[in-house]
Amino acid sequence: MSIEKRVIELVEEKIADRPDLFLVDVQMRSSGQLSILIDGDNGVAITDCVAVSRHVGFHLEEENTIEQAYNLEVSSPGLDTPLKLFRQYQKNINRSLSIKLKNGDKKEGKLIAAEGDGITLEESIKEKGKKATVMQNVIPFTDISETKVLVSFK
Repeated sequence: MSIEKRVIELVEEKIADRPDLFLVDVQMRSSGQLSILIDGDNGVAITDCVAVSRHVGFHLEEENTIEQAYNLEVSSPGLDTPLKLFRQYQKNINRSLSIKLKNGDKKEGKLIAAEGDGITLEESIKEKGKKATVMQNVIPFTDISETKVLVSFK
């Protein structure tokens, strides 16, 4: 069994009693850095990260899963981390997103909805000399290469 698969099992075991938390990503880098990203419908507390870290670290050491030295890092996705899961899109409804499409186009707008096969984005289109028009576009997940949440300091 790969290290990542075992870590996924351990994280899911630890958060099984917390339906508000979910696993976003697990990466074991060649540098020995083991990164676990967890998220929550209402955010993630540091105590949640600590609990997952202790649980995973204890079992990895007990089972001697990783033979070389490693550094375990458990965190929530940062502002610059692209959205990966459908549940993250649902969590960010009514927030502004920056989307890169697979064809190279970029879109920015407010996330209105996230359904099974795509999202609805409200875009403000400004044409020279005219008033901005607001349009809603449905974008299939298959067309999206990267999505990030835009942060406003207004």
